[in-house]
Amino acid sequence: MRQLWFDEARFGMFVHFGLYSGAARHEWVQNYERLTAEEYRVYFDHFDPDLFDATALARRAKATGMGYVVLTTKHHDGFCLWDSALTDYTSVAACGRDLVREYVDALRAEGLRVGLYHSLIDWHHPDFTVDWNHPRRDDAIEHERNRERDMGRYRDYLHGQVRELLTQYGDIDYLFFDFTYPEEKDGWAGKGPDDWDGEALLALCRELQPQMLVNDRLGIPADFVTPEQYQPTAPIVVDGVPQVWEACQTINGSWGYHRDNHDQKSAVLLAQMLADSVSMGGNMLLNIGPDGRGSIAPRDEAVLADLGEWMRLHRDAIVGAGHAPFAAPREGVYTRRGDRLYLHLFSWPLGYVHLDGLADRVTYARLLNDGSLLRTSVTDPAQEATLMTPAGESEGTLTVHLPVQRPDVLIPVIELTLAPGD
Repeated sequence: MRQLWFDEARFGMFVHFGLYSGAARHEWVQNYERLTAEEYRVYFDHFDPDLFDATALARRAKATGMGYVVLTTKHHDGFCLWDSALTDYTSVAACGRDLVREYVDALRAEGLRVGLYHSLIDWHHPDFTVDWNHPRRDDAIEHERNRERDMGRYRDYLHGQVRELLTQYGDIDYLFFDFTYPEEKDGWAGKGPDDWDGEALLALCRELQPQMLVNDRLGIPADFVTPEQYQPTAPIVVDGVPQVWEACQTINGSWGYHRDNHDQKSAVLLAQMLADSVSMGGNMLLNIGPDGRGSIAPRDEAVLADLGEWMRLHRDAIVGAGHAPFAAPREGVYTRRGDRLYLHLFSWPLGYVHLDGLADRVTYARLLNDGSLLRTSVTDPAQEATLMTPAGESEGTLTVHLPVQRPDVLIPVIELTLAPGD
């Protein structure tokens, strides 16, 4: 099955980089500020990613414990990071570099899976009709101009660029299309699968890269679903069928570099989100937005370094792990890999943690960060509480004894070896 590597990896890096990185105020800056093509052109004219180092990026992802990376080949502004024969609105024209080629080669050198992001939207293309997401949506004259635009020509361009990406860079493991919005809004139409000819586009992907995963944002079912900027609360099931899924998350709420946005998530919170995703059988794709020169911002580098140190010690609880069919205690979540059950403790209890239903099902318990033994016991359910003795736990409960001092890691993890048959 094409998603086996994806289920194994569990943790990936999203990279949003383009003209908007130089604007440094959100990747949707052209939309938010209603910028004309002429006003936006300044970022093309000054695009100079002299510090974009694909090898350093790949090594940072690997050191953070990530198994794959996904790069924006083209965002909604239409600017392309590869040498497209269909437009001169490219990084090659702007700065003489095919950044997709540099990126693909660097990932392969580090043994990482190669992912590409490609926007279905293109605010630069002359035949892309203005809709309610377009920067020119406030210009009433655009309704009239839309009659002269030809979405058929744009579809040919879109499919042609996807063909370039899937035939010029070797095996591609993952393609993230973005996005479909069929509803009408503010007097403007949206765009749905028919606008992209989603069925034909997906068929093209299957023809050119049959082992490649494709996400759900063509507006038709594909290989995995992509909740964005929120955490599901249970494994995702649709019509009784469990879904392959990936939560795509930002560090600070912006995808592209946003200099003045300091609403950073802590490394602790991000580690909790990762463990939470894996506990429900999902992946987490964590975004960084390199700055206008192509460098990872120091604040993002620091968070990734902290996550990488936690993953170095706790990799087995994430990579190759998934949902566990046990009710976790209130202090955290479970992940499972083979005969190992991992309890990620989001809060550190005093002295004990009680695991319902695991008495006689665990042969060994240890802290994963240092491999130290944790004693376990089973109390008599009939035991009554006294001044200094707690009441017994319910039948079948395993009690794990904990040190008073919480381990100095982002999230302490207890590894439980399950008895044969469990």
